[in-house]
Amino acid sequence: MDLPGPDRIPEGCRVNDRFLRACRLEPVDATPIWFMRQAGRSFAAYRRLRERYGILELAKTPDLCAEVTLMPVHELGVDAAVLFADIMLPLEPMGVGLRIEPEIGPIIDRPIRSAADVAALRPFDPAEVSFTLDAIRLIRQELDGRAGVIGFSGAPFTLACYLIEGRPSRDFATAKAFMYREPAAWHDLMERLSVMVVAYLHAQVEAGADVLQVFDSWVGGLGPADYVEFVQPHVRAIFAALAGTPTIHFGTGTSALIELLADAGGDIIGVDHRVSLSNAWKRIGPGRGIQGNLDSARLLAGWEATRGGAQVVLDEAAGRRGHVFNLGHGVLPQTDTDLLRRLVDFVHEETARTETSVRAIASP
Repeated sequence: MDLPGPDRIPEGCRVNDRFLRACRLEPVDATPIWFMRQAGRSFAAYRRLRERYGILELAKTPDLCAEVTLMPVHELGVDAAVLFADIMLPLEPMGVGLRIEPEIGPIIDRPIRSAADVAALRPFDPAEVSFTLDAIRLIRQELDGRAGVIGFSGAPFTLACYLIEGRPSRDFATAKAFMYREPAAWHDLMERLSVMVVAYLHAQVEAGADVLQVFDSWVGGLGPADYVEFVQPHVRAIFAALAGTPTIHFGTGTSALIELLADAGGDIIGVDHRVSLSNAWKRIGPGRGIQGNLDSARLLAGWEATRGGAQVVLDEAAGRRGHVFNLGHGVLPQTDTDLLRRLVDFVHEETARTETSVRAIASP
């Protein structure tokens, strides 16, 4: 795979480390930007690949995975490439049969229903996801420092919800009922998943990932007390084990949990569009960064709606160190890639800092 010409590479620099620097709360020349689900159906090239390959086949074929992962860097000029994968992939080596149904999502062959089902899960071996690690190596080699490389995993709670529910759900009531009814089995499951997450993410770092994001997509369905009792200890252990690598902790619908998520860990806390970025930053304190948080739907309403929302996000960030611009959730499949490209340019241009000002910010 050949990278395209330098038109989408930040002017004046071959090495683009602004994303990594922001994750370390260091001064940057401009606010970094990337998008969750940035490699997907909004690209015609991706849609053509999907006519020939299923999602899991793409994710399990290193050269195809790398090709899809790199599309947004090539076409949009984003500051980071996030691995094209599915959060369910590392569950297969644990003995979980699954498939991805179009327009539905992951379907588990035999959902967990008892403590015995939890005990039957196999220990995770990173060698069984060597395709993911090979893809990361290809991505890192192709980028050659021109964008950060993000590895990721689902968080234990979100993975447990799928394992118990067996499929996507609006409320994951079956999973939550299991949590309340079988607390010992629940914590056993969470511990097993936490061990897997740590091993999976460590392997991604060894393969070349610069930054790690932990997705807890469904944790917003819990209240604070339940989060503290059933989830937080396990997530805290994960982030403690990842110390030394920049990390992003993301969940949706977590406005009631922001302080607790920050307490659990993560150098950067990802927030969705349902919370004010400035309010979230005030609640977690100055020692952490924030990722977010433009409503994905604004990109469906045209440029003026997109630009206006982006300006609000930038105004609320107020130039603070550690802001990574992103959407409140993933890119919607019907999004116009031209608007994504304009948004990347807008964020970079609006936040551009001269070399002199960056040195001044870095000075004590």
